[in-house]
Amino acid sequence: MGDPKKCRRKWKGPRHPWRKDVLEKELILLGKYGLRNKKELWIANSILRDIRRRAISILGLEKSEREKEEGILINRLYNMGIVEENATLDDILGLTVEDVLKRRLQSVLVTLNIAKTPYQARQLIVHGHVYIGNRRITIPGYLVSRKEESMIKCLLPIEKVT
Repeated sequence: MGDPKKCRRKWKGPRHPWRKDVLEKELILLGKYGLRNKKELWIANSILRDIRRRAISILGLEKSEREKEEGILINRLYNMGIVEENATLDDILGLTVEDVLKRRLQSVLVTLNIAKTPYQARQLIVHGHVYIGNRRITIPGYLVSRKEESMIKCLLPIEKVT
């Protein structure tokens, strides 16, 4: 057992952090999705890595067990909003980190035209103006499910982007 005040790390960084092509891709994603630092990107990469690892382990199962586990995984990812309802394991293995980043609350606010830029969305969230249902969410990296997407509201009157 560890110290309850010290949380376990939720991410794993790149094996070769100083490769030029990786650094360029990361920088583009940081700007596109308004991420504060690369740790937020690495958390999304870790989530995607776990999803892929589970999909690969399902491929090695017996047929009856495989169909059951595949249905559970696809249903979970559909509820998260990452894949469509009729997805297959090949679709899951073809996911990119951008599919996970699009489900962050910060990105969803921009797609719903509540905020004009990812940076404005981040500011609204951190300042406590965004609610999902009756809960105030102050975490920009919160992964929004399909159910919760319709319950998002911002209490600050902002001009909608048309």
